[in-house]
Amino acid sequence: MKKTKLIFIATVATFLISINGVSQAAGTASLDALLKQVKQGAVKDSKENKAREAEFRRSKARQELLIKQAKAERARLEQISEQLEATFEANQDELDVLKLDLQKSLGELKELFGVIQTASSDVRATFEGSLTQIEYPKRGEFLDDLSLKMAAGDELPSMAEIERLWFEIQREMTETGKVKKYSTDVLVQGGDLAKKDVIRVGTFNIISDGKYLRYDRGTKMVSELPRQPEDRVVTTAVALSGAAAGATVPFALDPSRGSLLANLADVPTWWERATEQGGVVGNIIMILGAIGATIAFLRIIWMTLIGMKVSAQKRNPGNASTGNPLGRVLAVYQQNKDIDIESLELKLGEAVLKEVPKLSRFNTLVKVVSVVAPLLGLLGTVIGMILTFQAITLFGAGDPKMMAGGISTALITTMLGLCVAIPTVFLHSIMAGQSKKLVETLEEQATGLVAQSSEKQHQQA
Repeated sequence: MKKTKLIFIATVATFLISINGVSQAAGTASLDALLKQVKQGAVKDSKENKAREAEFRRSKARQELLIKQAKAERARLEQISEQLEATFEANQDELDVLKLDLQKSLGELKELFGVIQTASSDVRATFEGSLTQIEYPKRGEFLDDLSLKMAAGDELPSMAEIERLWFEIQREMTETGKVKKYSTDVLVQGGDLAKKDVIRVGTFNIISDGKYLRYDRGTKMVSELPRQPEDRVVTTAVALSGAAAGATVPFALDPSRGSLLANLADVPTWWERATEQGGVVGNIIMILGAIGATIAFLRIIWMTLIGMKVSAQKRNPGNASTGNPLGRVLAVYQQNKDIDIESLELKLGEAVLKEVPKLSRFNTLVKVVSVVAPLLGLLGTVIGMILTFQAITLFGAGDPKMMAGGISTALITTMLGLCVAIPTVFLHSIMAGQSKKLVETLEEQATGLVAQSSEKQHQQA
């Protein structure tokens, strides 16, 4: 057994020594291979580094060459710059001398060119706001170029430019005295652009289709006025629009070239004054006046017709008609002509009294309107003065526009009260006169009938 154990142990030990030897041999081979690879890499890196060093040396040489070339170019350019600066200074000195010689040689012409420069600037502003700019829009560019040239002072205007400046000024003067018709774009109410025939009256006004137009120098557009002036002014524009060539018609000319026309357009009409500036009191006065005048006219017409019927009845007393007051009185007489005189007189008196209210109806109402209207006007005056003094208290008396509303109310209501009172007084007088005349006719006829009946009864007795 011991021998067997010894053999087994010896076998295992031999096997382990073999494995260890193999492992050491394999490890030694790997390290040799690794060392070989490191040596090969070191050799390769050395070659690459040497190549890079050589490239760096070549680049450095090229850079040094380029730097030398750049420095040489800079020195050359600096030399050229110094030469150019010297030439520029010499030319500037020569230019100053030449300018001085030019100024001396100009003499009185210098003043002439100064006048031309001033004139070109002045007429440029004039042309911009002129109505002739619509027909000749290109002249502004010429004046701008001429003004810039004169302002720079480096170049003098040519004879052709001076002649054209004179021509433009002369043409503007000539166009001022012309009435000319041509076609252009007009901005109508609503914002639409329409091609229309317009008439230019000098440089003062421009019209189309009987309406005044305006020229906006900012937009360089012709447009209708938002509101036309009063009818007496517009009538002249209508007459000019329809006039034949060579005809003479009256025309409302605006010498202010639009300012006066704009102010006239802002003037309120009588209706606007009455309804807006008169306030509530003014509207009440007009309503009362309309009611009173309507009633008065209707009553006057009615009583005129009644008077015609009464006159016809007087010419035919035997045929009594109930369609008129006298006929109804005659009918009462014919129905009661056989009764005693006292009863007949009472019957006829009653018939006449029945007709009086019909004939004098609404007379009192019209009279009240004629009395109340000026009182309401006085009330409006007081209200207007109160508003005026309130404005003075709040804002002072420095701005008249702040007080204009109260003063307008005060004056307009007084005017409306008088305008209503005066005609209603006349209308009331006419109404009262007509009704009184008809009543007197009825009383006269009734008295005559009583007298006639009394005479017959005396004759029969």
